[in-house]
Amino acid sequence: MTYEEFANAVVAHHHNDLANPRAKFPDHLESISNDKERATARDVISNWDGYEPTSLRLLSGLAKEIGIAQIYYKDEGTRFGLGSFKALGGAYAVLRLLAHEIPALTGQAVSDAAISTGQCRDAARSITVVTATDGNHGRSVAWAAQLFGCQCVIYIHAEVSAGRAQAMEALGARVIRIDGNYDDSVHRAALDAKHNGWFVVSDTSYKGYTELPRHVMTGYTVMTAEIAEQLPRGEAPTHVFVQGGVGGLAAAVCAHFWQMLGEARARFIIVEPNRADCLFQSAKNGRPTEVSITEETIMAGLSCGEVSHLSWSILEIGCDDFLTIADDLVAPTMRLLAEGVQGDEPVVAGESAVAGLAALIAARSNAALSTALAFDERSRVLIIGTEGATDAEIYRSIVGREPEDVVG
Repeated sequence: MTYEEFANAVVAHHHNDLANPRAKFPDHLESISNDKERATARDVISNWDGYEPTSLRLLSGLAKEIGIAQIYYKDEGTRFGLGSFKALGGAYAVLRLLAHEIPALTGQAVSDAAISTGQCRDAARSITVVTATDGNHGRSVAWAAQLFGCQCVIYIHAEVSAGRAQAMEALGARVIRIDGNYDDSVHRAALDAKHNGWFVVSDTSYKGYTELPRHVMTGYTVMTAEIAEQLPRGEAPTHVFVQGGVGGLAAAVCAHFWQMLGEARARFIIVEPNRADCLFQSAKNGRPTEVSITEETIMAGLSCGEVSHLSWSILEIGCDDFLTIADDLVAPTMRLLAEGVQGDEPVVAGESAVAGLAALIAARSNAALSTALAFDERSRVLIIGTEGATDAEIYRSIVGREPEDVVG
């Protein structure tokens, strides 16, 4: 393959002067991210049927090709058979909601284990959870509703693929498609939930709504705990690339690694589509900033115009750099992973999964940006591969192969 696409890429960069890489994790943020709640989430989720840690793949051939020491790629494409890291967060938040609401309905205490194993289905049946989604979060919520026995309504916007809608319907969810973009679907879900007495289980927080998004973020840290155990001893990453979106995943990863590694933490870099760069603009403006999405990005899971305020409280001081990339880097990065580079094992990666890797390759193809991000031949980079082929038809149209042929 050729790296011409990456060498000519336009990558916007904003360095965050508020981030202090040697600072201790602030005490006031412990209410959002702490060891006790992370341990509870891992204990619960690791006991669900089908749980197993996803692979941390070494892309040593690609690392050699771009002149760094190592690339660690956390491949979330196999998570609970749902195809993305979102399976951890949305489902865990549904459980936490039911653990609160079922005792209120029945007057009897229930355990997390009882909910997880379907013993509370009769009580759960009267509870309806609702969310808005580009696909992956809604699939997690729908799966949890099916597993635990509650009802589920999912709102999707005009550009969500038919395949992703059908995947949620197959899990028993009622799927409602609206006009507009992702942020419009968030607002509609909240409005209808209030009218119908449903419970919103969102991965984005806003004024007056933070508790369940916090549980979503806590669920994600099962993944970061796995990574910490999978990394080779003595080879902590020097850089971590994470996709943007509303910021929930980025904040969860940033906070957990910050608390684990302290002053030795990696340089933390967020990557967004240039068509949906709410975190980048928030960093530039020094406050949460809404952006108008006039054209949808191919990175469907990252097509978000409004920042999660809970996440921003961590990212505004914990994220070192913000990058944006154009859509034209997505297809070559997906194909690169499917091919494998210099002996690397082929990887099936969806459109939103490759943002960080695309930005890394582009940065190493640009001497000024590479220097600005402090890369050299000793750099070890962690990439969060957030999804597999969550829509097989879209994957086939981009890569030219069936997902099962890539890994078969």
